[in-house]
Amino acid sequence: MIDINKAIEQLDWSKEPQGLYEPIAYTLVSGGKRLRPTLALIAAETVVNRGLLNGDATENVLPAALALEVFHNFTLLHDDVMDRAEVRRGRPTVHVKWNENTAILSGDQMLIEAYKLLSGVPADKLPQVLKWFNEMATGICEGQQYDVDFEHMSQVTIEDYMKMIELKTSVLLAYAMRISGYIAGADATQQEALYQFGLHIGLAFQIQDDILDVYGDPKTFGKAIGGDICANKKTFLLLMAMETADAEAKAELLQWLMTTDRNEEKIKAVTAIYNRLNVRDAAETVMEEHTALALAQLDKLPQNDATEQLRVLAEKLATRKS
Repeated sequence: MIDINKAIEQLDWSKEPQGLYEPIAYTLVSGGKRLRPTLALIAAETVVNRGLLNGDATENVLPAALALEVFHNFTLLHDDVMDRAEVRRGRPTVHVKWNENTAILSGDQMLIEAYKLLSGVPADKLPQVLKWFNEMATGICEGQQYDVDFEHMSQVTIEDYMKMIELKTSVLLAYAMRISGYIAGADATQQEALYQFGLHIGLAFQIQDDILDVYGDPKTFGKAIGGDICANKKTFLLLMAMETADAEAKAELLQWLMTTDRNEEKIKAVTAIYNRLNVRDAAETVMEEHTALALAQLDKLPQNDATEQLRVLAEKLATRKS
Protein backbone atom coordinates (compact mmCIF):
# COMPACT_ATOMS: atom_id res chain seq x y z
CA MET A 1 0.00 0.00 0.00
CA ILE A 2 1.14 3.53 -0.67
CA ASP A 3 3.21 5.20 2.09
CA ILE A 4 0.85 7.92 3.30
CA ASN A 5 3.54 9.57 5.45
CA LYS A 6 5.79 9.95 2.44
CA ALA A 7 2.92 11.37 0.41
CA ILE A 8 2.23 13.95 3.12
CA GLU A 9 5.93 14.86 3.36
CA GLN A 10 5.95 15.54 -0.39
CA LEU A 11 3.32 18.26 -0.07
CA ASP A 12 5.08 21.57 -0.70
CA TRP A 13 4.68 24.26 1.96
CA SER A 14 7.80 26.24 1.02
CA LYS A 15 5.71 29.22 -0.02
CA GLU A 16 5.43 32.85 0.94
CA PRO A 17 4.47 34.25 3.30
CA GLN A 18 6.21 31.80 5.59
CA GLY A 19 4.08 32.98 8.50
CA LEU A 20 1.07 31.38 6.82
CA TYR A 21 2.59 28.14 5.51
CA GLU A 22 5.26 27.26 8.09
CA PRO A 23 2.63 26.41 10.76
CA ILE A 24 0.92 24.12 8.25
CA ALA A 25 4.16 22.24 7.62
CA TYR A 26 4.80 22.13 11.39
CA THR A 27 1.37 20.61 11.96
CA LEU A 28 1.49 18.00 9.21
CA VAL A 29 5.01 16.74 9.90
CA SER A 30 4.37 16.41 13.64
CA GLY A 31 3.15 12.88 13.12
CA GLY A 32 -0.16 11.63 14.39
CA LYS A 33 -1.83 8.33 13.68
CA ARG A 34 -2.70 9.13 10.03
CA LEU A 35 -5.83 7.17 10.82
CA ARG A 36 -8.13 8.90 8.34
CA PRO A 37 -6.00 8.57 5.20
CA THR A 38 -4.89 5.08 6.21
CA LEU A 39 -8.48 3.93 6.58
CA ALA A 40 -9.32 5.56 3.26
CA LEU A 41 -6.60 3.68 1.41
CA ILE A 42 -7.37 0.34 3.07
CA ALA A 43 -11.09 0.81 2.37
CA ALA A 44 -10.28 1.16 -1.31
CA GLU A 45 -8.22 -2.01 -1.21
CA THR A 46 -11.07 -4.02 0.28
CA VAL A 47 -13.28 -3.40 -2.75
CA VAL A 48 -10.78 -3.42 -5.62
CA ASN A 49 -9.52 -6.86 -4.51
CA ARG A 50 -5.96 -6.02 -5.40
CA GLY A 51 -3.12 -3.95 -4.01
CA LEU A 52 -3.34 -0.24 -4.68
CA LEU A 53 0.09 -0.29 -6.27
CA ASN A 54 -1.19 -2.57 -9.04
CA GLY A 55 -3.68 -0.21 -10.59
CA ASP A 56 -5.16 3.26 -10.91
CA ALA A 57 -6.72 3.17 -7.45
CA THR A 58 -3.56 4.79 -6.01
CA GLU A 59 -3.87 7.90 -8.13
CA ASN A 60 -7.64 8.01 -7.81
CA VAL A 61 -7.96 7.67 -4.02
CA LEU A 62 -4.80 9.43 -2.83
CA PRO A 63 -6.08 13.02 -3.43
CA ALA A 64 -9.11 12.33 -1.24
CA ALA A 65 -6.98 10.63 1.43
CA LEU A 66 -4.63 13.62 1.57
CA ALA A 67 -7.54 16.07 1.59
CA LEU A 68 -9.10 14.28 4.55
CA GLU A 69 -5.84 14.41 6.53
CA VAL A 70 -5.26 18.09 5.81
CA PHE A 71 -8.87 18.86 6.71
CA HIS A 72 -8.57 16.90 9.96
CA ASN A 73 -5.46 18.83 10.95
CA PHE A 74 -7.17 22.12 10.11
CA THR A 75 -9.85 21.32 12.68
CA LEU A 76 -7.17 20.56 15.28
CA LEU A 77 -5.59 24.01 14.90
CA HIS A 78 -8.91 25.69 15.61
CA ASP A 79 -9.91 23.18 18.32
CA ASP A 80 -6.67 23.85 20.19
CA VAL A 81 -7.39 27.58 20.18
CA MET A 82 -10.92 27.02 21.44
CA ASP A 83 -9.78 24.56 24.11
CA ARG A 84 -6.68 26.58 25.08
CA ALA A 85 -4.68 23.38 24.60
CA GLU A 86 -0.94 23.84 25.02
CA VAL A 87 0.37 20.52 23.71
CA ARG A 88 -0.52 18.44 20.67
CA ARG A 89 1.36 15.25 19.77
CA GLY A 90 3.99 16.05 22.34
CA ARG A 91 4.77 19.48 20.84
CA PRO A 92 3.56 23.03 21.54
CA THR A 93 0.31 23.78 19.73
CA VAL A 94 0.42 26.30 16.90
CA HIS A 95 -1.24 29.08 18.89
CA VAL A 96 1.35 28.57 21.64
CA LYS A 97 4.37 28.36 19.33
CA TRP A 98 3.17 31.31 17.24
CA ASN A 99 -0.08 33.00 18.32
CA GLU A 100 -3.84 32.62 18.04
CA ASN A 101 -4.15 34.74 14.90
CA THR A 102 -1.62 32.50 13.15
CA ALA A 103 -3.44 29.34 14.23
CA ILE A 104 -6.74 30.69 12.92
CA LEU A 105 -5.38 31.94 9.59
CA SER A 106 -3.15 28.92 8.90
CA GLY A 107 -6.10 26.72 9.78
CA ASP A 108 -8.26 28.60 7.29
CA GLN A 109 -5.63 28.04 4.61
CA MET A 110 -5.49 24.33 5.43
CA LEU A 111 -9.22 24.13 4.76
CA ILE A 112 -8.64 25.70 1.35
CA GLU A 113 -5.72 23.34 0.67
CA ALA A 114 -7.94 20.37 1.51
CA TYR A 115 -10.40 21.35 -1.21
CA LYS A 116 -7.53 21.95 -3.65
CA LEU A 117 -6.31 18.41 -3.00
CA LEU A 118 -9.83 17.04 -3.35
CA SER A 119 -10.05 18.49 -6.85
CA GLY A 120 -7.62 15.75 -7.91
CA VAL A 121 -10.36 13.12 -7.61
CA PRO A 122 -11.49 11.71 -11.00
CA ALA A 123 -13.92 14.14 -12.62
CA ASP A 124 -16.78 11.66 -12.89
CA LYS A 125 -16.58 10.95 -9.14
CA LEU A 126 -15.98 14.51 -7.94
CA PRO A 127 -19.59 15.81 -7.67
CA GLN A 128 -20.64 13.02 -5.28
CA VAL A 129 -17.36 13.21 -3.38
CA LEU A 130 -17.80 16.96 -2.89
CA LYS A 131 -21.36 16.43 -1.66
CA TRP A 132 -20.21 13.92 0.94
CA PHE A 133 -17.15 15.96 1.90
CA ASN A 134 -19.36 18.98 2.56
CA GLU A 135 -21.82 16.88 4.59
CA MET A 136 -18.87 15.65 6.65
CA ALA A 137 -17.49 19.17 7.17
CA THR A 138 -20.89 20.49 8.24
CA GLY A 139 -21.32 17.60 10.67
CA ILE A 140 -17.97 18.32 12.27
CA CYS A 141 -18.84 22.00 12.75
CA GLU A 142 -22.21 21.04 14.24
CA GLY A 143 -20.50 18.59 16.58
CA GLN A 144 -17.99 21.21 17.67
CA GLN A 145 -20.82 23.64 18.41
CA TYR A 146 -22.59 21.03 20.52
CA ASP A 147 -19.32 20.50 22.39
CA VAL A 148 -19.06 24.25 23.05
CA ASP A 149 -22.72 24.43 24.09
CA PHE A 150 -22.26 21.56 26.53
CA GLU A 151 -19.70 23.58 28.47
CA HIS A 152 -22.48 25.93 29.59
CA MET A 153 -25.26 23.35 30.04
CA SER A 154 -25.94 21.78 33.42
CA GLN A 155 -27.99 18.92 31.98
CA VAL A 156 -26.23 16.86 29.30
CA THR A 157 -27.09 13.19 28.84
CA ILE A 158 -24.90 10.38 27.58
CA GLU A 159 -27.23 10.22 24.56
CA ASP A 160 -26.49 13.91 23.88
CA TYR A 161 -22.80 13.20 24.21
CA MET A 162 -22.87 10.25 21.81
CA LYS A 163 -24.63 12.40 19.21
CA MET A 164 -21.98 15.09 19.63
CA ILE A 165 -18.98 12.77 19.20
CA GLU A 166 -20.64 11.06 16.24
CA LEU A 167 -20.67 14.43 14.48
CA LYS A 168 -17.38 15.81 15.78
CA THR A 169 -15.26 12.67 15.45
CA SER A 170 -16.98 9.72 13.81
CA VAL A 171 -18.32 11.23 10.60
CA LEU A 172 -14.81 12.06 9.41
CA LEU A 173 -13.77 8.41 9.67
CA ALA A 174 -17.08 7.22 8.21
CA TYR A 175 -16.96 9.52 5.19
CA ALA A 176 -13.26 8.81 4.66
CA MET A 177 -14.15 5.18 4.10
CA ARG A 178 -17.32 5.81 2.10
CA ILE A 179 -15.64 8.31 -0.22
CA SER A 180 -12.61 6.12 -0.90
CA GLY A 181 -14.76 3.04 -1.39
CA TYR A 182 -16.94 4.93 -3.85
CA ILE A 183 -13.91 6.14 -5.81
CA ALA A 184 -12.55 2.58 -5.92
CA GLY A 185 -15.83 1.18 -7.25
CA ALA A 186 -17.68 -0.11 -4.18
CA ASP A 187 -21.37 -0.84 -4.65
CA ALA A 188 -24.02 0.76 -2.41
CA THR A 189 -24.01 -2.08 0.13
CA GLN A 190 -20.23 -1.99 0.44
CA GLN A 191 -20.23 1.81 0.74
CA GLU A 192 -22.71 1.62 3.62
CA ALA A 193 -20.70 -1.11 5.35
CA LEU A 194 -17.55 0.99 5.07
CA TYR A 195 -19.42 4.02 6.40
CA GLN A 196 -20.82 2.14 9.39
CA PHE A 197 -17.42 0.62 10.15
CA GLY A 198 -15.88 4.09 10.26
CA LEU A 199 -18.77 5.48 12.30
CA HIS A 200 -18.52 2.88 15.06
CA ILE A 201 -14.72 2.92 15.07
CA GLY A 202 -14.94 6.70 15.53
CA LEU A 203 -17.25 6.35 18.52
CA ALA A 204 -14.99 3.74 20.08
CA PHE A 205 -11.95 5.91 19.33
CA GLN A 206 -13.39 8.96 21.09
CA ILE A 207 -14.49 7.05 24.17
CA GLN A 208 -11.01 5.55 24.40
CA ASP A 209 -9.65 9.10 24.07
CA ASP A 210 -11.78 10.14 27.05
CA ILE A 211 -10.36 7.23 29.03
CA LEU A 212 -6.78 8.03 28.08
CA ASP A 213 -7.20 11.69 29.02
CA VAL A 214 -7.67 10.53 32.60
CA TYR A 215 -5.79 7.23 32.78
CA GLY A 216 -3.20 7.47 30.01
CA ASP A 217 0.55 7.96 30.20
CA PRO A 218 1.52 11.52 29.13
CA LYS A 219 4.66 10.14 27.46
CA THR A 220 2.64 7.98 25.07
CA PHE A 221 -0.62 9.96 24.98
CA GLY A 222 1.09 13.02 23.50
CA LYS A 223 -0.63 15.62 25.67
CA ALA A 224 -1.14 16.42 29.32
CA ILE A 225 -3.32 14.05 31.34
CA GLY A 226 -6.39 15.50 33.02
CA GLY A 227 -7.00 18.29 30.54
CA ASP A 228 -10.68 17.38 30.21
CA ILE A 229 -11.09 17.36 33.99
CA CYS A 230 -9.45 20.78 34.37
CA ALA A 231 -11.64 22.21 31.61
CA ASN A 232 -14.82 20.60 33.00
CA LYS A 233 -15.38 18.96 29.62
CA LYS A 234 -18.52 16.87 29.30
CA THR A 235 -16.85 13.53 28.57
CA PHE A 236 -18.31 10.04 28.70
CA LEU A 237 -16.59 9.50 32.06
CA LEU A 238 -17.99 12.65 33.63
CA LEU A 239 -21.53 12.08 32.37
CA MET A 240 -21.50 8.46 33.49
CA ALA A 241 -20.29 9.60 36.90
CA MET A 242 -23.09 12.16 37.15
CA GLU A 243 -25.67 9.54 36.20
CA THR A 244 -24.47 6.86 38.62
CA ALA A 245 -23.27 8.89 41.61
CA ASP A 246 -25.17 8.94 44.87
CA ALA A 247 -26.04 12.29 46.45
CA GLU A 248 -22.76 12.57 48.35
CA ALA A 249 -20.53 11.71 45.38
CA LYS A 250 -22.51 14.00 43.08
CA ALA A 251 -22.20 16.91 45.50
CA GLU A 252 -18.44 16.34 45.72
CA LEU A 253 -18.14 16.15 41.96
CA LEU A 254 -20.19 19.33 41.44
CA GLN A 255 -17.99 21.14 43.93
CA TRP A 256 -14.91 20.28 41.92
CA LEU A 257 -16.67 21.30 38.69
CA MET A 258 -17.05 24.79 40.11
CA THR A 259 -13.27 25.01 40.31
CA THR A 260 -11.72 26.32 37.11
CA ASP A 261 -8.08 26.08 38.21
CA ARG A 262 -5.92 23.69 36.21
CA ASN A 263 -4.29 21.88 39.10
CA GLU A 264 -3.19 18.42 40.13
CA GLU A 265 -5.41 18.40 43.21
CA LYS A 266 -8.54 18.67 41.08
CA ILE A 267 -7.36 15.97 38.68
CA LYS A 268 -6.59 13.57 41.52
CA ALA A 269 -9.87 14.26 43.32
CA VAL A 270 -12.10 13.82 40.27
CA THR A 271 -10.17 10.72 39.19
CA ALA A 272 -10.72 9.24 42.66
CA ILE A 273 -14.47 9.79 42.25
CA TYR A 274 -14.36 8.08 38.87
CA ASN A 275 -12.53 5.16 40.45
CA ARG A 276 -15.13 4.78 43.20
CA LEU A 277 -17.95 4.79 40.65
CA ASN A 278 -16.16 2.41 38.23
CA VAL A 279 -16.88 4.69 35.29
CA ARG A 280 -13.75 3.55 33.50
CA ASP A 281 -15.19 0.02 33.29
CA ALA A 282 -18.48 1.40 31.98
CA ALA A 283 -16.67 3.43 29.33
CA GLU A 284 -14.56 0.48 28.25
CA THR A 285 -17.70 -1.67 27.91
CA VAL A 286 -19.35 0.86 25.56
CA MET A 287 -16.11 1.26 23.63
CA GLU A 288 -15.90 -2.50 23.14
CA GLU A 289 -19.55 -2.63 22.02
CA HIS A 290 -18.91 -0.11 19.25
CA THR A 291 -15.74 -1.94 18.23
CA ALA A 292 -17.80 -5.13 17.88
CA LEU A 293 -20.43 -3.28 15.80
CA ALA A 294 -17.65 -2.02 13.52
CA LEU A 295 -16.15 -5.48 13.11
CA ALA A 296 -19.56 -6.90 12.18
CA GLN A 297 -19.63 -4.62 9.13
CA LEU A 298 -16.57 -6.36 7.70
CA ASP A 299 -18.65 -9.47 6.96
CA LYS A 300 -20.43 -7.43 4.28
CA LEU A 301 -17.20 -6.69 2.42
CA PRO A 302 -15.01 -8.85 0.17
CA GLN A 303 -12.78 -10.99 2.36
CA ASN A 304 -9.18 -10.25 1.52
CA ASP A 305 -5.95 -8.98 3.07
CA ALA A 306 -7.28 -5.42 3.27
CA THR A 307 -10.39 -6.52 5.14
CA GLU A 308 -8.17 -8.33 7.61
CA GLN A 309 -6.12 -5.14 7.99
CA LEU A 310 -9.29 -3.30 9.01
CA ARG A 311 -10.06 -6.01 11.55
CA VAL A 312 -6.59 -5.79 13.08
CA LEU A 313 -6.67 -2.00 13.08
CA ALA A 314 -10.04 -1.92 14.86
CA GLU A 315 -8.75 -4.22 17.57
CA LYS A 316 -5.57 -2.17 18.00
CA LEU A 317 -7.55 1.06 18.36
CA ALA A 318 -9.58 -0.54 21.15
CA THR A 319 -6.40 -1.12 23.16
CA ARG A 320 -4.34 1.91 22.11
CA LYS A 321 -2.34 3.93 24.60
CA SER A 322 -1.92 7.09 22.53
